[in-house]
Amino acid sequence: MDILKSVEHEQMKNKIPELKIGNTVRVHVRIKEGNKERIQVFEGIIIKKQGGGVNETFTVRRISYGVGVEKTFLVHSPRIEKVEVIRVGKARRAKLYYLRDRVGKAAKTKEKVGARIENKEIVVKEEIVPGESEVAESAETVEAPVAPVEEVKEVKEETKTEE
Repeated sequence: MDILKSVEHEQMKNKIPELKIGNTVRVHVRIKEGNKERIQVFEGIIIKKQGGGVNETFTVRRISYGVGVEKTFLVHSPRIEKVEVIRVGKARRAKLYYLRDRVGKAAKTKEKVGARIENKEIVVKEEIVPGESEVAESAETVEAPVAPVEEVKEVKEETKTEE
């Protein structure tokens, strides 16, 4: 069982975007056409999230030329370049399937009042390089924080004497 978890852990991204139901997002997806590769943007409302680990997915819905289009994306897929949050929506349920029956303005979620649009990322796993972590730990044990504090005090004293 540990072998499966270790293989899945290797396939996961280090940081994933914080996705919430009801948010309007832009998903930048890499598309390969022949020898060329380009990025296509899919913008819509997140209507569901499901799964966990490597199999975690989210579904984005938008209306294109009067027809509802839904795409499901893997969160840890290497094809997804980035996910931008455009609007923070107010959702009171886990799945917004009722948006499928609605048309026009009724097919949108209400916007959260006073919500800031932040592209937060959740750290799933941290890459630890053996040489760098030991250096960072030894630097923390040395009295490094004390030196900058003394420098600040000296600067304040000099400004007082100049005035």
